[in-house]
Amino acid sequence: MSKKKKIIILSSMIALLAVTAVFNFVLSGNAVVNDSVGASYFSEYKTERSSSRNEQILQLDKIIAESDDDSQVKETALTQKLQLTALTEQELRLESLIKAHGYEEVVVTMSLNSPNVNVVVIDNEFDQTDAVKIYSILTQNNQIDAENINIIPYL
Repeated sequence: MSKKKKIIILSSMIALLAVTAVFNFVLSGNAVVNDSVGASYFSEYKTERSSSRNEQILQLDKIIAESDDDSQVKETALTQKLQLTALTEQELRLESLIKAHGYEEVVVTMSLNSPNVNVVVIDNEFDQTDAVKIYSILTQNNQIDAENINIIPYL
């Protein structure tokens, strides 16, 4: 095959690929773009939360290392580190439980300073049944008061 024919065939294949991509985008109604934005939000948030918690633990480790063995500061730092670790485990466990009930992506946030629990979940058809399902997961597994639960559907 001549070099000219190879270039024509390769160019045709590239043009066909571009046309297919455009049709896919138009026919899908931008659903792929919206899903990737939602997934991006959740992955970015989880990464930020993880790095923030790691930074807090490093600061507590530094305080623990620099404090006297029997000082109140060291005890307080150890207590906060244990609470922060337990809080992180609790968030991850709740996220897993909620995902197990069929939700695509979820983020659960909790704080040492507040009894509030925030849940952000992807669900285009979120309704009261979904809210009740999430409320029951949180209240049954963690004894969290329903008035402290905030559920935010990510649409």
